[in-house]
Amino acid sequence: MLSKDLIRLDLDVANREEAIRILAEDFVKAGVVKPSFVDAVLEREQRSPTALPAVAYDIAIPHTVSEHVITPAMNIAVLKHPVAFQQMGSPEITLHPQVLFMLAISDPKDQLSLLRRIMKMLQNKELLNQVREAKTKDGIYDLLQPVIDV
Repeated sequence: MLSKDLIRLDLDVANREEAIRILAEDFVKAGVVKPSFVDAVLEREQRSPTALPAVAYDIAIPHTVSEHVITPAMNIAVLKHPVAFQQMGSPEITLHPQVLFMLAISDPKDQLSLLRRIMKMLQNKELLNQVREAKTKDGIYDLLQPVIDV
């Protein structure tokens, strides 16, 4: 699920739409999702925001339904500057994620298990800070692969 090719460092974007579009298009180029995934993720983010406060900093987990997914994958982006996202479950609250974890889930049964692993990771301040401070894709991959690909 985790691939070094789908990790971005210092992603410089103006807003959440640009961030989501770039990561979703990475998935399309990698052949893990259908082209419809891009608009589906953007639409879902409007309806059901995905930002969460974590112990170290805010994060977001953009994703959409499995009909747009060919094979499971995760795209991780460390943003150069945080951008505004609405909070999951409380869209009236604006958060400013520093790291995005975009998900392409092909089997809805796998989504809950993956989200549990991500939620556990969100409670690990040291790990989150290491992800944000990592200087290479290899560094992020080595930190997260044992957590994500269980």
